[in-house]
Amino acid sequence: MKNHKHYFFCGIGGSGMLPLALILLDQGNNVEGSDRSLDQGRTPEKFDFLRSRGIRLHPQDGSGLVSRDQIVVASAAIEDTVPDMATAIKVGATRRSRAQLLSELFNAAGCSIGVAGTSGKSTTTGMISWILYQAGKSPTVMNGAVMKNFQAPDALFASSLVGTSNIFVSEVDESDGSIAAYDPHVAVVSNISLDHKSMDELRALFGGFVARAGTVILNLDNGETARMARECPDAITYSLGHEAADLFARDIEPAPTGIAFTVCDRRTGETAAIRLATPGRHNVSNALAAMAAGLACGVSLQDAAGALNTFTGILRRFDIVGTENGITVIDDFGHNPDKIAATLRTVKHFPGRVLVLFQPHGFGPLNKMRNEFAACFAENLDAEDVLLIPEPVYFGGTVDRSVSSEDVAGDINALGRHAEAPGDRAACGDRLLELARPGDRILVMGARDDTLSLFARNVLDELKDRHGEPSRHWPSATGSVA
Repeated sequence: MKNHKHYFFCGIGGSGMLPLALILLDQGNNVEGSDRSLDQGRTPEKFDFLRSRGIRLHPQDGSGLVSRDQIVVASAAIEDTVPDMATAIKVGATRRSRAQLLSELFNAAGCSIGVAGTSGKSTTTGMISWILYQAGKSPTVMNGAVMKNFQAPDALFASSLVGTSNIFVSEVDESDGSIAAYDPHVAVVSNISLDHKSMDELRALFGGFVARAGTVILNLDNGETARMARECPDAITYSLGHEAADLFARDIEPAPTGIAFTVCDRRTGETAAIRLATPGRHNVSNALAAMAAGLACGVSLQDAAGALNTFTGILRRFDIVGTENGITVIDDFGHNPDKIAATLRTVKHFPGRVLVLFQPHGFGPLNKMRNEFAACFAENLDAEDVLLIPEPVYFGGTVDRSVSSEDVAGDINALGRHAEAPGDRAACGDRLLELARPGDRILVMGARDDTLSLFARNVLDELKDRHGEPSRHWPSATGSVA
């Protein structure tokens, strides 16, 4: 990169900010940043990692902004009243949104692959990246989650990759509307369902994304993307069962920690056997989407299948933490009804009671999707299962807090399933230990809070000696010990 620049990331620890910062750093730019989580003492290992990469970190008090030559990068959630932003205005620094910067890098690539959809983006992005990497295509990758295949002692937070080719693979986000800024050469849309925006808004955003693409890849198993496929006859389609799709799966064989299937290319008659180390039929769907993208980039079906057979997964996507005394703990990113349903269907495919801790990812989503959350849990839990719902993630700011976790628990109980709202997460942890018995699966679910993974590990640790006095040092959503 010519004319290396000086970037300052406000909120550098965010799942969408950290990989972008690392991409710019690896391209030779100077990168600094701040984060509220750093100031609050949350996830210190993440910030130690950033420092180890040579990124200087500052308190989020404006002290890191000293020059008009700095380019301040912030997500849409960062308000002008945040001291960093106020100081940026004062010193005359250039301000860019994360979406603006990422879309510019994406659109400048010779071959851009955008992965969109309400669910499955991170896993599909990781699968595409591994297929291309294994095929020697050397892509640059921007993911919203850590890709286990690319983790190393010096790259624990491997949610990005800088390659040497002109291929750029990225998750594309519809929740903030930024999908409208991306002009993909290859557009993957896995599914469309209610999440952050209304269905009319989502249809317009995804429709525009597909219309700007050279190659379109669509899922025939989702009603909305199937409708798009009817309006886009040249699209590459995929399906778990519809043999009218260009790529489809047959002979699906689920297992507790993986899933096997045969992929069939209708156009050539070619087939390939795949055994994924990530369980669930939804991951078969993700794999089909990734293979379609690989084919669009010149990777053979056999090579794509071979790469997927060595794909180790995405952190916090049905991430099995371990088993103690016959009780298995699983850490999962599920936070909207579709993601939650996919995870519950996967775990319920095998016998055993399920105990779920679901931490809502904000009061806004809880309010917007209250009915959908209730219906999702009522439909996918059995009578003996137990759902625990602490209060939503809340790190400050103004938001409508009129709908609580207790309200949603009441809705679920009225639908005939067992839900509790003990209050804070520590109380939920104590309740999990009271309930857990051999044969149970404990699911820790939620987004926008990295301490959930630490919480899941602590649950497993507490299960190791059921006869000893538990320490019960539960990490709170602020990173302190409760």
